[in-house]
Amino acid sequence: AGSNGSGKTTLLRILCGLNDGYEGEIVWRGQNTTDVSEAFAGDLLYFGHRVGVSKILTPLENLRWSAGLQRHVDDELLLQALATVGLRGFEESPCYTLSAGQQQRVSLARLRLSPATLWVLDEPFTTLDVDAVAQLELTLAEHAERGGGVIVTTHHTLSMPGLTRLTLGVS
Repeated sequence: AGSNGSGKTTLLRILCGLNDGYEGEIVWRGQNTTDVSEAFAGDLLYFGHRVGVSKILTPLENLRWSAGLQRHVDDELLLQALATVGLRGFEESPCYTLSAGQQQRVSLARLRLSPATLWVLDEPFTTLDVDAVAQLELTLAEHAERGGGVIVTTHHTLSMPGLTRLTLGVS
């Protein structure tokens, strides 16, 4: 947590290896991430501020493309992921016809498909309605229960078990 400009996004980008020029080291599974960058990248899923969907593609096509990067495509799993985030009936609608919240849901459906152990999410609750927020909280909690890690920046108050809160500030 922290106010705008406090460094939340910068910290996430450093953790993911997207920013350099910092002091210290990032350690994952006992090793410096610069020494095991390929293995670390395989364990990592990063969502930045942007929704990360192609607006000319449908939600189903976006998930097919994303799942194809992970070398597994099963339309039944993709359809189930879209239904879980409340997009049943919108699978074949071009994303440019969807609201900002629905586009965010398309992006978040990828969480259901990701084999990554560590999820790093920058403001994932932005544009989501109450139902979508509850579903995302459940998804994050389930991932943590399965042994996964979640690092998230948010202005939303989370009520997940085992949560450690870090507040950044500019002095």
